[in-house]
Amino acid sequence: MDTFYSTSSAAASGWGHDSLKNFRQISPAVQSHLKLVYLTLCFALASSAVGAYLHIALNIGGMLTMLACVGTIAWMFSVPVYEERKRFGLLMGAALLEGASVGPLIELAIDFDPSILVTGFVGTAIAFGCFSGAAIIAKRREYLYLGGLLSSGLSILLWLQFATSIFGHSSGSFMFEVYFGLLIFLGYMVYDTQEIIERAHHGDMDYIKHALTLFTDFVAVLVRVLIIMLKNAGDKSEDKKKRKRRS
Repeated sequence: MDTFYSTSSAAASGWGHDSLKNFRQISPAVQSHLKLVYLTLCFALASSAVGAYLHIALNIGGMLTMLACVGTIAWMFSVPVYEERKRFGLLMGAALLEGASVGPLIELAIDFDPSILVTGFVGTAIAFGCFSGAAIIAKRREYLYLGGLLSSGLSILLWLQFATSIFGHSSGSFMFEVYFGLLIFLGYMVYDTQEIIERAHHGDMDYIKHALTLFTDFVAVLVRVLIIMLKNAGDKSEDKKKRKRRS
């Protein structure tokens, strides 16, 4: 038993030492870049929250805001990298429109049970922190091999959504898409973080573009987490109603 504990503690200390060594592989310039990326991501999430609030207050979310969000992102990519203020403003605008587009789902969660929204956001934030942290302390390029696998998974997800839009879908197939999409975008949290680090090592310091990438991952995971939690809460509510009727 003592041998087991000594081995476990040695492994744990080795993991910590190796992790610190891997973190030191990130140069000070890249570390500063990551700080900018995550700070910009926080601003984007705040802007998205404002967009969701505007939908709840004014009912503006829908297909138009979604298309406007895509158009704003395309506009941002057309602006030269050195025009940081303009690109930052466009990112905040895109985040606000994205928040308005997701607004109906957030409003539904608040109407059903406000704790679902809080739990879903906190859970997504914790998952994001854990997966991004794992990517940061891992060896360089360790998770970049996931790119091909995740791209294939995303293609499968898009084809599934296309097929269900034509042939219709059952509750089971819809939830399969939700869980499968959640798995894919959790993987993208790890992959995109390492890709951002690797690109920064090679001179790509476009923190606004990189923040947009992580923002997209965060929202994609949050939406799916909320759908799953609403579905589970709805099922529990239905079960309670059935039990009351029987009694």
